[in-house]
Amino acid sequence: MKIAIEGCMHGDLDNVYKTIQHHEQIHNTKVDLLLCCGDFQAVRNEKDMDSLNVPRKYREMKSFWKYYSGQEVAPIPTIFIGGNHEASNYLWELYYGGWAATNIYFLGFAGVVKFGNVRIGGLSGIYNERHYRSGHFERPPYNESTIRSVYHVREYDVQKLLQLEEPLDIFLSHDWPVGITDYGDSEALMRQKPYFRQEIEEKTLGSKPAALLLEKLKPRYWFSAHLHCKFAAAVQHGSDGSVTKFLALDKCLPGKKFLQIIEIESEPGPFEVLYDEEWLAITRKFNSIFPLTRRYTNFSTAGTIQESREWVRKKLEERQFKPFEFARTVPAYNPSQRIFDSIPEIPQNPQTLSLLELLGLPYLLDSSPVTGERTEIPASPAPSDIPTYDSEEIPIDDIDEIEEIEG
Repeated sequence: MKIAIEGCMHGDLDNVYKTIQHHEQIHNTKVDLLLCCGDFQAVRNEKDMDSLNVPRKYREMKSFWKYYSGQEVAPIPTIFIGGNHEASNYLWELYYGGWAATNIYFLGFAGVVKFGNVRIGGLSGIYNERHYRSGHFERPPYNESTIRSVYHVREYDVQKLLQLEEPLDIFLSHDWPVGITDYGDSEALMRQKPYFRQEIEEKTLGSKPAALLLEKLKPRYWFSAHLHCKFAAAVQHGSDGSVTKFLALDKCLPGKKFLQIIEIESEPGPFEVLYDEEWLAITRKFNSIFPLTRRYTNFSTAGTIQESREWVRKKLEERQFKPFEFARTVPAYNPSQRIFDSIPEIPQNPQTLSLLELLGLPYLLDSSPVTGERTEIPASPAPSDIPTYDSEEIPIDDIDEIEEIEG
């Protein structure tokens, strides 16, 4: 299986897909999957801009809206996690994961799926110690504070990932695991990014929760972005001899090292995104303590995971493990017509509702951020119709038709 890894997307789907297609043409090959390590910027319309934490001068529609509207369809199955520059209102609709557009799958704030027989996990957001032990208390419309804190990693999501026992092939995080620079050429990195030196020497560059997950999960590959540079490392895990190959990539800009193609051993297709039984069993067990206020959660009350595995398996077998279908919940951007402000702040995404119904769980995403109790929200609009490491770096400046963009 050939997998393309991309660093920070920053909404520039068109250029990334063109770059991959160019590679396919000149090498007479086929890429089976694209993985994006955050800052995807799934902006559907002008109203989503209010939930995008970037300086106002950089707020622009970019190209995701075309894939959301159906004007374009992703030519390669795409899986992404969130970073720290996202339309956080839309990602909150898909907290548990789901199709952000046809053929473009969001892993959720934390999540695991299978693509063919390759198991892929991920953690969205970046680490900030101040909010790590809080619940998910932010709700649209965000203010100047919550528009930043909403993408901070929470211990609840990390604890769910730490329950995984079955092997992972690939893990995605936006920021790097803290200490990862010890396993690669840190001197070369500091020559390239001199202002990293103090954090590297003090071992504060990166995410502590990501380092915990790296130590526990030991995936074969770990991919990150965020720091806008390419960096490779190999982490050997204790006496068992397993190794995690780490790679961080840049953002999509001319001349930047933002894309990498790897080939990974897999069974023959068909290759499609499928639900992961173990992950949904964990999700079902942990949902009873889903923290939706600023209060800290007692994770010891979650219970054992194994008891819900068989129940989840039967439910998933009925669907052949396939995720629920993509559905639009708000109007897509129309260059010739502005949208109205009558869209609910927290539409109930049909995919999320269907998944929770499948798992026998209540819908909690519109609950009060103060009490945790459910609040009344107008109904959302009806959805519209709708292990080798042979890698080849693809410099974007080889593609003539790609224009310079702002990150």
